[in-house]
Amino acid sequence: MAVGGVPCIGLAADAEPGGARPGLPQALGPAEALRPGDRRHRGVQKNFPATLAGIAREQGLGLDAVEIWFADEARVGQKNGITRRWARRGTRPSAPQDQRYASTYIFGAVCPQEGKGAALVLPFCNTAAMNLHLAEISALVSSGKHAVLLLDQAGWHLSGDVTVPDNITLLPLPPKCPELNVMENVWQFMRDNWLSNRVFRDHDDIVALCCHAWNRLVDQPWRIISIGISDWAHGF
Repeated sequence: MAVGGVPCIGLAADAEPGGARPGLPQALGPAEALRPGDRRHRGVQKNFPATLAGIAREQGLGLDAVEIWFADEARVGQKNGITRRWARRGTRPSAPQDQRYASTYIFGAVCPQEGKGAALVLPFCNTAAMNLHLAEISALVSSGKHAVLLLDQAGWHLSGDVTVPDNITLLPLPPKCPELNVMENVWQFMRDNWLSNRVFRDHDDIVALCCHAWNRLVDQPWRIISIGISDWAHGF
């Protein structure tokens, strides 16, 4: 699915989303020590099959007609990250570092079981932008199926002004549990491989590279499956 940059449409910016905390077990190594939120997200994992079955019943569908999607936003800008690089042993490779502040946001969502994704590159994170993204996701839900969209509790996700399409049910994740959202792993993969260690000329360059990176991802459905499949969300 091609994704294009959406021009500035005069949206007022909400507060910026907080960055994901370190310690994503699926992507960065061993799990952290027990935290207060652990019991909360274990409850989500344990109860997820029953929650999914309840949504399917409400929609008059079987479980095989429910698609599990994950959604999140990533800010990409000129003040970019520096990641590990391949280099000859004993050398010290250089990497560019920009100090300017132009940026944009990727609104991204993936359905790991189907290996598909939907995204928009937008200037702000707010309710109007969220509505555009939900419409994009809705268009990619298979005919006759219903999407359960897992996402964090950002204000623009759960605002009363959010327009949720008929074929989508929003399922908020507990706070402070980014490890439950596989989009965090998708963002890390994209930054490590396609978006970091570079200097963007201007805002249009950022938008173009974000679109190119996302299109590379959705052209590799096996990659989405590999990154996104998790035992608690798909192993039942």
